[in-house]
Amino acid sequence: MEDYKYLSIIEWVKDYIVKEGLKPDDKFLTEQELCSIHGVSRQTVRHALTELERMNILDRVRGSGTFVRGVIPQKPATGNVGLISTYFSDYIFPHILTGVESVLSDAGLPMQLAITHNLVSEETNALNNMISNGVSGLIVEPSKSALPNPNMELYQKLRDDNIPLVFFNAKYPWAEFPLIAMNDESAGRMMTDHLFDMGHKKISGLFVLDDIQGHKRYRGFMKSFLAHGRNDAEHNVLWYEAAEMNDLFTFGRRKLQDLIANSTAVVCYNDMLAVNLLCFCRENSIRVPEDLSVVGIDDSKYSSLCEVPLTTARHPHNVLGKAAGDLIIKLMNDPKARVKDVIFEPELVVRDSVRDMR
Repeated sequence: MEDYKYLSIIEWVKDYIVKEGLKPDDKFLTEQELCSIHGVSRQTVRHALTELERMNILDRVRGSGTFVRGVIPQKPATGNVGLISTYFSDYIFPHILTGVESVLSDAGLPMQLAITHNLVSEETNALNNMISNGVSGLIVEPSKSALPNPNMELYQKLRDDNIPLVFFNAKYPWAEFPLIAMNDESAGRMMTDHLFDMGHKKISGLFVLDDIQGHKRYRGFMKSFLAHGRNDAEHNVLWYEAAEMNDLFTFGRRKLQDLIANSTAVVCYNDMLAVNLLCFCRENSIRVPEDLSVVGIDDSKYSSLCEVPLTTARHPHNVLGKAAGDLIIKLMNDPKARVKDVIFEPELVVRDSVRDMR
């Protein structure tokens, strides 16, 4: 019976090389260590090593030991991946989801899609449905990520069941799963720095209250103020809820008008908000950029097509989606793999919406 144990050792060695991340020329375990691990004779171990040499996986060097010769291809991930997004058909979301889908398709993995419309209750339904459908991995954009969330137990169940998960764009402060995102703080600072560099001193900000991205972009806005010797950033900001953006231009009209009246430039949470601000300015005979400079964040399709092409921060869009797809496949292959957050740096895109005040 022991004659056939060498076959299980061969498979064990392949898995060990993958799990330990061993590379060509890395030293491998000794014959004695393998005998001890598997409780077999040296003859059985040598039989396995001979076959592994023949397969170009290991290489034994007399007097030096055994070394890894080639990288073991990982077994392809199997199952299906659930993707939960706040939105799908507009803004930057189609580009992100297309990036995810292209990677999963190449790997032969079907994808289940659920849209939450940034509602926590819809996220609850989506998570329950995905778990019931037996997904092998999840890619999630959280809903109202800056607020307390009742789905903590569902996320803990995913962790307990060893179902890998990757957040994209944002993650809850308490979440331990990895994140794929743009550096939102850098984006907020970049756009504010640009306005200071263009000679603006009366700079205001409009930021979303209930998504953590809004907090991070505000943090960058504030840090830019501090870097330019200003500590009054909080006095130049209006906050709004993501689902209530239109209220900013209706019920909050007076506050917005007062803010603009005391500003030469405004940093908007994203391009969608910036485009709405452009419309508000046109309706109120405020010229952009002559009377007011406006910058966005995300470099969405709106930023170059709107009436005054927007200066903005470029979001990685499709590349971010592909990175999320790659990471979930890695975790599906090895749920215990050590992974880090993947954070992309934004790029400044200069167009026509900022007046040079220098």
